[in-house]
Amino acid sequence: MEIINYFDCNNKQHWLAEIKKSDWRAAPTLAGFLESGTFFEMLGDGVLLLLTDGDKLVSFLTFARNDCIDDKSLYPWIGFVFTFPEYRGHRYVGRLIERCEEIAREKKVRNVYVCTDHIGLYEKYGYSYLENRVDIYGDDSRIYIKKIMD
Repeated sequence: MEIINYFDCNNKQHWLAEIKKSDWRAAPTLAGFLESGTFFEMLGDGVLLLLTDGDKLVSFLTFARNDCIDDKSLYPWIGFVFTFPEYRGHRYVGRLIERCEEIAREKKVRNVYVCTDHIGLYEKYGYSYLENRVDIYGDDSRIYIKKIMD
């Protein structure tokens, strides 16, 4: 398996088609950002990391300045986290999360945040519940934090 940055790869159309195969409700939003060229406008500076198995997409996530909580003091965010059902249960997404944390250390970022409705997933990777807030879609969301640097 290999981690690639969507924006650095040569076969963007293939990986976009793989993202679109997701049955997750947020995948069309991400695909729309990529197709319209508004990824950076919507999410700010960031990357779209893909965990691949040959030409198959295992997991993906964004690591960007913005996510669904409108608070410019909190960043960066791990968002749009998805693992295809046939790959679940092996902590594959953890490889992508670890890569985000490496990027954060390289950039000397103190904390990394996640906005989610999941309970019990991000705790496995060392994230702690911070608080609930209403997100930009009007939903109640849990915010998790992980300290990267002092």
